[in-house]
Amino acid sequence: SQEPREPHPHMFTVNRATGTLSVIASGLDRERVREYTLTVQAADLDGEGLTTTALAVIEIADINDNAPEFDPKTYEAAVPENEAGREVARLAVTDLDKPSTPAWRAVYSILRGNEGGAFAITTDPASNEGVLRTAKGLDYEAKKQFVLHVAVANEAPFTVKLPTATATVTVDVEDVNEAPIFKPPVQLARVPEDVPPGQTLASCTAQDPDKAQGQRIKYLMGHDPAGWLAVHPENGLVTARDHLDRESPFAKNSTYAAVLLAVDDGSPPATGTGTLLLTLLDVNDHGPEAEPRDVTVCNRSPQPQVLTITDRDLPPNTGPFRAELSHGSGDSWAVEVGDEDDTVTLRLVAPLEPDLYSVYLRLLDRPGKAQLTVITARVCDCEGPAQGCPQRPQPATGLPFILAALGALLALLLILLLLLLFVRRRKVVKEPLLLPEDDTRDNVFYYGEEGGGEEDQDYDLRQLHRGLDARPEVLLRNDVAPTLLPAPQYRPRPANPDDIGTFIEENLKAADTDPTAPPYDSLLVFDYEGSGSEATSLSSLNSTASDRDQDYDYLNDWGSRFKKLADLYGGGEEDD
Repeated sequence: SQEPREPHPHMFTVNRATGTLSVIASGLDRERVREYTLTVQAADLDGEGLTTTALAVIEIADINDNAPEFDPKTYEAAVPENEAGREVARLAVTDLDKPSTPAWRAVYSILRGNEGGAFAITTDPASNEGVLRTAKGLDYEAKKQFVLHVAVANEAPFTVKLPTATATVTVDVEDVNEAPIFKPPVQLARVPEDVPPGQTLASCTAQDPDKAQGQRIKYLMGHDPAGWLAVHPENGLVTARDHLDRESPFAKNSTYAAVLLAVDDGSPPATGTGTLLLTLLDVNDHGPEAEPRDVTVCNRSPQPQVLTITDRDLPPNTGPFRAELSHGSGDSWAVEVGDEDDTVTLRLVAPLEPDLYSVYLRLLDRPGKAQLTVITARVCDCEGPAQGCPQRPQPATGLPFILAALGALLALLLILLLLLLFVRRRKVVKEPLLLPEDDTRDNVFYYGEEGGGEEDQDYDLRQLHRGLDARPEVLLRNDVAPTLLPAPQYRPRPANPDDIGTFIEENLKAADTDPTAPPYDSLLVFDYEGSGSEATSLSSLNSTASDRDQDYDYLNDWGSRFKKLADLYGGGEEDD
């Protein structure tokens, strides 16, 4: 038997002798029936004996008899201009053949509308979709819309004649703000290297592709390595802002490269770049020089020193060269330009003492541009070639010497600071001779706390009450120096000027406390006055009782010794 019995109940037959199954009818279609189950019976004795049955499962193999179909058949998409590789659309297809087989996998192609090669389409292996992308940036100003006709087929060819499915894709190009474009993108110019500042060198202009928008372009200098150039913001004229130099390291092979920017006022602004290549024409602005600039020669039978001549200019502003000595160097030295015109020979022609000498060598090129080169010549006490000439010790320079000098200076400052602190600690604080509120007499004291003064500072009042018999034979006078008190010791003038402050302070204190210095404040005893004085009366002298209008304010300027006197006569204590 046969299951299912479609499209015909007898699609297969079996050979009675060999058991071979064969198809005897047409109409097998995998897309309708993928497999058949057949029940086969076998019997012995030519079909008259014992029998048995078996099941045979027949799977229908797929062939590419179904063409892929687009679903849907029309697409619309939009893409911004100037974006290459941008995905535009995904095209879906259906195929009744077995999935993931060559008869199912789709192959897409663009039939029409892609004459400029602006688009490309590939197959997504996972979904079997066609992915349409931009192969290059589109230009809205050149073409605003594309209509593409896309066809699809399978990897395996059709086994029967089938129509090819197509789809239509309409792509609209979106306008965006495009950057200005320099015309040409690389501007070439040839200028002499000695052009004055402000001279126009080239004109670099750009065009805005967005012509319909009417945007304004502003020019800027993007990259100017040496800072030599300036560009006008409106017309793009490039001028020299500083002196050009062909021999500068910024000029490579006599060419100076700068990058200019053109910025429009769109939203957002777009920036285009252009390159300016300036070929700098050589002028004779450098004289020839000699290298090396340090030589060593012996003062006996000296060997000639060969120096190399270099000129940074180009021919014809180079050789032939001439050499001469200046500043008196020709008295002991001689020079000669070599035959190849690229060297100069320096010779010692007069005996010199071993030392360092400066040789002033003046080289001239063909047009007469001169350059003075100072050659440092070390003359040694030797003969012939100078080998192993002992060098004089050079003054210490460089960073180690600077650090050592700074360290020594800091150490010296630290020593001076410690010495100053030591001297200040040795100073004695000068005490005032009289306290501000103290009386000039020793029987009035100032105390900072309760209690009386020391007894050895009070006067012995009994001295005032001694009788006539106890009066001294010799009275102390205030008009002569006391002879009983020892004189203070004055410090001699120091030899170190730093001790002058201490010297003045100590001697001033000694002078203030010297009892032998006038006025002599010795204690006088007046307990015996004796007979009357032969001197006339003092009643005629002015006093506070007889003359109140006399001005004694000047006593205040005489110091603390006259304070009490100023208070008595100046009216300072009238309120007490």
